[in-house]
Amino acid sequence: MSVSKTASLPRIHVSENRRFLVTESGEPFFWLGDTAWELFHRSTVEEAEHYFMNRRQKGFTVIQAVILAEFGGLRIPNIDGQLPLIDQDPACPNEAYFRYVDNLIHIAADNGLYIGLLPTWGDKVFPAWAVAETAIFNQENAFIYGRWLGHRYQELTNLIWILGGDRPAVHEGVDDRPIWRAMAAGIDEGTSSRAIMTYHPNGGYSTSAWLHDEDWLDIHMMQSGHGSGRDVPVWEQIEYDYSLTPVKPTLDGEPNYEDHPVSPWPVWDPKNGYFRDYDVRKQLYRSVFAGGCGVTYGHHSVWQMFAPGRERINHAECYWSEALDRPGAGQVRYLRALMESRPYLTRIPDQSVLASEAGKTGFHVRATRDAQGSYIMIYLPTPNPVTVRLESLSGVSINAWWYDPCSGEAIFIGMYEKSSPLTFTPPGHRPDWVLVLDDSSMDFPAPGNMKGSLL
Repeated sequence: MSVSKTASLPRIHVSENRRFLVTESGEPFFWLGDTAWELFHRSTVEEAEHYFMNRRQKGFTVIQAVILAEFGGLRIPNIDGQLPLIDQDPACPNEAYFRYVDNLIHIAADNGLYIGLLPTWGDKVFPAWAVAETAIFNQENAFIYGRWLGHRYQELTNLIWILGGDRPAVHEGVDDRPIWRAMAAGIDEGTSSRAIMTYHPNGGYSTSAWLHDEDWLDIHMMQSGHGSGRDVPVWEQIEYDYSLTPVKPTLDGEPNYEDHPVSPWPVWDPKNGYFRDYDVRKQLYRSVFAGGCGVTYGHHSVWQMFAPGRERINHAECYWSEALDRPGAGQVRYLRALMESRPYLTRIPDQSVLASEAGKTGFHVRATRDAQGSYIMIYLPTPNPVTVRLESLSGVSINAWWYDPCSGEAIFIGMYEKSSPLTFTPPGHRPDWVLVLDDSSMDFPAPGNMKGSLL
């Protein structure tokens, strides 16, 4: 069976310079993801419709969800009473279960959303810390399952394939790459080589640790995660992946979840506090400014779809339906708006524009700019002054703005002759700001404002 498309979303490709994602017509595509890992397994159609509408309104572009889910995905039926596989055999999918998956993918497309589709959570290959799950995949059935999925969804244009699922591809002397390679080959054959693919690794790792030279891997993904305290230096891993050849786009596919306990894995202790919207903003902006082609937000209650009657995982504070409108979820749209309001495909990371110290951990400042000289953007996690070198900007004068990542408000600072360096001090009423410096001759709108604005 092949499922036809229901919406005219363009397929996503890697850009010509291999740094970004674009649509079929070459338009920039900013990956603004949300983790809804248990969506296919735990939601009703009505809940999924509400969720997709909420995420569309907030400017998200990619929803990351898993077909063979983590929590009882092989043993506990979905809302229709269906299991995904017959006798837990990847070569024998249950048509009734997949009709439900089909339906939700169509609803996502109707909302203008792409699905970052995981064929399986990684515990079905490497159980590790999984609860009551077993490895069911080998090279043979991984290829069969991948080919079946690829053929089923070959006409759907709103899919980005994500292999893995919180697991290393190589562990304790065991190399699982042949299994993932077989699954990728199956998807590729089933889609007639139209699939774009990445891999979701375990916390603290990037795909570059094991998969950089894999031909099937189009996008590097890392998971800075939730298990190493605040201000994990995500920018260092993005920098590393950005420097590799052959060049591949890179992004953080699972940073710190909003409202997740801060304490280190595997003992989550709320006594140490929770990640809040400020923690989330710092990691999202710094990873994108370091060279990410996008980034994924996540909420601790949403990914597990925590609801009445369901076990609370790792001290979730509220039900998923309440968590949809937490502050961080509403603020991430302003990052996308900022990126799309300036020339996109020529953006590069560049710390050399900083004449003052970049700082470390929570104080770390991150800079990005247009390689053609039209703008500089600097994310400041604290309201401390920053001194900027302006040689990279074209023109003889600059416009300077403060951009508020909490509200999307742009505050015009003034026009300056391009002497260098210049020092700017953020307004004091917010913890973090983005400084935007433009070549004044380019006549840009205020940062975050753009034609057809998502705001």
